[in-house]
Amino acid sequence: MASPDELMRTARDETGLDDFGDETFREGLEILVVALAREARLNDRGAAYLYPRIIGHLRQRLLVEDWYHRHPEIDDEPIDAPLFGLGLPRTGSTALSFLLAQDPAVRYLHSWEAARPCPPPSTVTPPDPRIPTGHRVVAGSRHHVPTDPNGPAECLDLMALTFTSQIFQAFAHIPTYSAWLVHHADFTAAYAYEKRVLKLLQWGQPRRPWRLKSPAHVLSLHHLDRVFPDARFVMTHRDPTDVLLSVAEVYADIVGGFSDHLDRNYLGSLNVEQWSIGMQRAVEFRESGTDDRFFDIDFRAMAADPVAEVHSLYEWLGEPVADAFESGMRSWWAHNAARREPKPATDPSDFGLDPERIRPLFADYVERATRWTDR
Repeated sequence: MASPDELMRTARDETGLDDFGDETFREGLEILVVALAREARLNDRGAAYLYPRIIGHLRQRLLVEDWYHRHPEIDDEPIDAPLFGLGLPRTGSTALSFLLAQDPAVRYLHSWEAARPCPPPSTVTPPDPRIPTGHRVVAGSRHHVPTDPNGPAECLDLMALTFTSQIFQAFAHIPTYSAWLVHHADFTAAYAYEKRVLKLLQWGQPRRPWRLKSPAHVLSLHHLDRVFPDARFVMTHRDPTDVLLSVAEVYADIVGGFSDHLDRNYLGSLNVEQWSIGMQRAVEFRESGTDDRFFDIDFRAMAADPVAEVHSLYEWLGEPVADAFESGMRSWWAHNAARREPKPATDPSDFGLDPERIRPLFADYVERATRWTDR
């Protein structure tokens, strides 16, 4: 198993660069690498996937810093009033992000640039070689649903550049890292670096409002607010007992491909703990005086008439829904209706999940969500 220094050395050798920028990323990297070595019990496929991925994040840090060294004016780029999508997973937030991406007047994080933001898109003569042709299948996708490489990605890859991201625990059994992430990680540094990369991606292009998304933001809203104090939020809602089994299944599908020792009970308890903490933190953040910065969408309303929900969101934002935007949303929704993910067929007990024990952990959130979505 490679050490953090060895992984960093490999990234330096591959790029010929040596400045990783702010050293705050070292803590998360070291905890992650130790957890992978001691806890993950990776098989050959897992090791072949995860360690190159870590090197890739380190390589991108080196490239980001090199671009800033050569073009310090990148730091002058404003990131004004971004809209962040968040909430529990499996609440329609992904579909919403794709609908919002149909608006030609906005900027979103493309899947192909999330993992490889360098070089800045404005410096590349089209077609950008990072954009895959056709469709691809995400790692471990149990239904093998193709994803649009030009569609919107979550913020998790950018947060992974500081090794402060939920994305890693979706690949491996790393309880030490997961505990650190929720209870001790400096998410402020992670968001500061995300903003640094967003500036680089925006540089040299017409400025458009950013549409960003990750359910995991509920864990770290106070940190996000320090870096993006003018951010606004669209929060999607659904009964947590309808969500957690599906999320645990996704984790099991991916982790089970990278290890021959899958602990489903652990994955169930991990998701119950993290998302119950996340929703409590979201409640506390909203009650601290920020509630007017949130627009709320119920999963049932989203499923019934998604375009109407986006119209209501844009009315709240004070922005128009152009004809081309509406047409794009209706086309995307119709095209993707047949590929929506079915409900889990697994028994909750396979993951040690008991809905009657889960509900009290989310009671405060559910009570408020009912009120938030009453419009």
